[in-house]
Amino acid sequence: MAQALRRLTKTVPIVSPYGDDPVGAGLVASLARPGGNVTGFVAYTGPDFETKRLQLLKEAVPNAARVAFLGMKDIWEGPVGQQVRGVAQMLNVKLIHVEHSPDSYARAFALMIGDRPDALFVAFHPVNYANRQLIADFAREQQIPSIFPYREGATAGGLMSYAVSATDLYRRTAGLVAKILKGAKPADIPVELPTKFEFVINLKTAKALGLAVPDKLLALADEVIE
Repeated sequence: MAQALRRLTKTVPIVSPYGDDPVGAGLVASLARPGGNVTGFVAYTGPDFETKRLQLLKEAVPNAARVAFLGMKDIWEGPVGQQVRGVAQMLNVKLIHVEHSPDSYARAFALMIGDRPDALFVAFHPVNYANRQLIADFAREQQIPSIFPYREGATAGGLMSYAVSATDLYRRTAGLVAKILKGAKPADIPVELPTKFEFVINLKTAKALGLAVPDKLLALADEVIE
């Protein structure tokens, strides 16, 4: 959305509350000095965020030896996939890439039906967010514990989610808008990183899977859906 707006205007201030890579997208010159008419927040903090989710999934499903990685090829082969695979080795987990295209999950779902992974790791990507209900429904029907990078993945029926708090980002976005309305220029307002994360467990899904979530994880959860 920010890219589409930027194509329309180089002067009207644009505040993006939930960006992935504004530098890579050409929206800002740098996070510290945006230099144009766009500022806001980065919602993605990099591979460390992904590895944290894999660790939480392993704690929830200690016997998981084979975990499906649901993501497109570029994610699997890039820094995220490489780092998650490295952590998987440390956790004695075999990570299996189940690739999907931007508009189809048929092949990925077929692979999981045939190969039966012990758990499902959903990669961070807008396409996976848009299809969170489809993915959650599949995982629940196939009795596969899953973890999402979006809170809405858990509320849709996935087992867990560990994600940046979108609510917090939108609240902080209002503060940036206030600065601009008082005369500050987006070019001089640094793009900020998230500071609040949410860990959500869907206990209803856990019960449907016959999975006993460890008390330690339940104590860590920001929200437990019952």
